[in-house]
Amino acid sequence: MSSIKTTLTGYVGYRGREGHWAFLLHRITGLGVVLFLAIHIVDTSFVYFAPHLYEEILNVYRSTLFGLGEIALVFCLFFHGVNGLRIAYLDMFAPKDWTIDKTRRSAMIALIVALVMWIPSAGYMAYNILYHNFGLFGG
Repeated sequence: MSSIKTTLTGYVGYRGREGHWAFLLHRITGLGVVLFLAIHIVDTSFVYFAPHLYEEILNVYRSTLFGLGEIALVFCLFFHGVNGLRIAYLDMFAPKDWTIDKTRRSAMIALIVALVMWIPSAGYMAYNILYHNFGLFGG
């Protein structure tokens, strides 16, 4: 138990600016993607094992709360993917660029690229939530 406490204290205690925040966000988004995959595997298995339950789960997934969760999931996917590519590039092709300044710059670029991809997606998904769940925009 003390090793978990030490790990979590180290994660939130160190204030390393962009590199540290990119590390934490990469870990959090990775956990979000793993959580989604676990839920997805379990709910898809209901098609075979409990078809009536699968229909009920689909109705739950159409709710506003899950719609907002999907918007967060899409950010997790985009950021985790872009930041993972950044890390892989720096590790394999440009290890000399693991300097503080270049790491800060590349972490900010990764965040900006993820946001540029996520914002239109989030807008479209939010529109669909408002359209289908609340009847706005002619729904």
